[in-house]
Amino acid sequence: MNQSQRIYVVGHRNPDTDSICSAIAYAALRKLQGLEGVRPARAGNLNRQTEFVLDTLQQPAPELLSDVYPRLHDIVTEPVVTISEQAPLAEALKLYHRHSVRMLPVVDQSQKARGMLLLKKASEQFLLPDQEEKFCQVRVTINSVAQCLKATPQNLVDAERLEELNLYVGARNTSTFQRWVTEVAAEQAILITGDRTDIQRIAVEAGVRLLIVSGGGTVDAELIELARSKEVSILTSRFDTANCSWLTRLATPVGCLVKDDFLAVRRNDLLDDLRLKLIHGNQAGAIILDDQDRVCGVATKSHLIKNSPIKLILVDHNELGQAVPGAAKVEIIEVIDHHRLGNFHTDTLIHFINQPVGSTCTLVARLYRQAGIDPTREIAGLLLSGLLSDTVILKSPTTTEVDREFATWLAQLSGLDIEDYGTRLFASGSPLASGISPRKLITTDFKEYRAGEQTLGLGQIEVVNLHSFHERREELEAELLKIREEKGYELAALLITDIVMETSLLLTAGSKELPYIIGYPSEGKNLYRLKGVLSRKKQLVPHLLKVFKGGAK
Repeated sequence: MNQSQRIYVVGHRNPDTDSICSAIAYAALRKLQGLEGVRPARAGNLNRQTEFVLDTLQQPAPELLSDVYPRLHDIVTEPVVTISEQAPLAEALKLYHRHSVRMLPVVDQSQKARGMLLLKKASEQFLLPDQEEKFCQVRVTINSVAQCLKATPQNLVDAERLEELNLYVGARNTSTFQRWVTEVAAEQAILITGDRTDIQRIAVEAGVRLLIVSGGGTVDAELIELARSKEVSILTSRFDTANCSWLTRLATPVGCLVKDDFLAVRRNDLLDDLRLKLIHGNQAGAIILDDQDRVCGVATKSHLIKNSPIKLILVDHNELGQAVPGAAKVEIIEVIDHHRLGNFHTDTLIHFINQPVGSTCTLVARLYRQAGIDPTREIAGLLLSGLLSDTVILKSPTTTEVDREFATWLAQLSGLDIEDYGTRLFASGSPLASGISPRKLITTDFKEYRAGEQTLGLGQIEVVNLHSFHERREELEAELLKIREEKGYELAALLITDIVMETSLLLTAGSKELPYIIGYPSEGKNLYRLKGVLSRKKQLVPHLLKVFKGGAK
């Protein structure tokens, strides 16, 4: 799993044209300025108007981010070190030392997890035998012993069978050994001896399970033949007797030392979920599995404090409640916005631009000019699109002289006529006559606002006439009631803005007291006329926040 820094320039949830276009344009600018890993993104689906813009200017849609919560594949980036279940304990100790790890996933031939071998557990296996009679006991296969001793097989009998055997050293004199070998279970004995042919022969004749000849000693051909007839395995090793004894105790296949109660997680799991499991569980770490259940990583408590490689540049918003889910869990390095300040805060100093202009695209265009860079024809078209969309073709009360100045500049660079292109822009985005579901109509451009302890949910649709709204009013009203109940809003409302007549209607789902406190003339049940209101941000939201913060219900 490879870690690489990714910096997403991303707008708010339920993105509008200004949000998408400013993200694409600002990512392009920062890339030109040398910022590595920067790319545009979006925190929701495109609306019809934005699709029109991207199709007209032949620009790809930014990457869709469902969330940016740190996930294990972002944090656990080290190459995984595994060990085969057939490998001896000695091999595990080498891997611990070589890779400076304390945990080894034990895997089968398909790289599927069999268990987790901890260094502590592995050390206790040969350093802390809890009973004296266990000092000589080993659980091995003949092949695992041969691997540990780097031994040369002289005769092998059922070398893959896992057995509980007893380890002895043939250090006695011949007569004493002759008597001793009759007192032990020879068929369960591993005997280590040097170049002592008398001891070798007695051991083979007694039928020991394994004879190990240490110190590079040799075995007579006649004795090998006898071993075949007695079904005695023989290994020769260059290691001396002391090391052969030590290494044989490390020959236990690691698959015998693990259980199947290990903690397994997926590479796409949230880091916060792992934190809960490791802090409140009894596991020191977790084995990370890929989509085919193969081991692809090991997560430990040290990973819980690592930073995500994902960083964000927020455009067209500065409130975490409107940001892509998980934004609070990653580093935000810049903010470019034209809305009111919300509850945003950071742990370090960041580049923060917030100015009272009609669109974020206006601010991005200004940054291009300040950098001495003319945007390309396509980028200029994107910036003009976002500017005209948010300022309602420069008719919204939020429009400033700065917006008008940059609209003219961008129109020249893009070759687009402001009035003609603006009219086509809004005609393309008329959603009410499109057959879109009521839920999507309401939530496509929908934002939450806090008024003291209360939350308001406000959507907006821009149309060129109100006829199609009246045809769909009942279903929109019913959907607003559902949304209010689901989300617990004090008020759920949809602002329908006629950009030609420069007026709006407000469809509401609120308390019984709402008609008495809202301060707008009624156009029927739950419907109000907002003459001259085009901007949700500058005209509707300040009024509603004043109403609800004033304590009225």
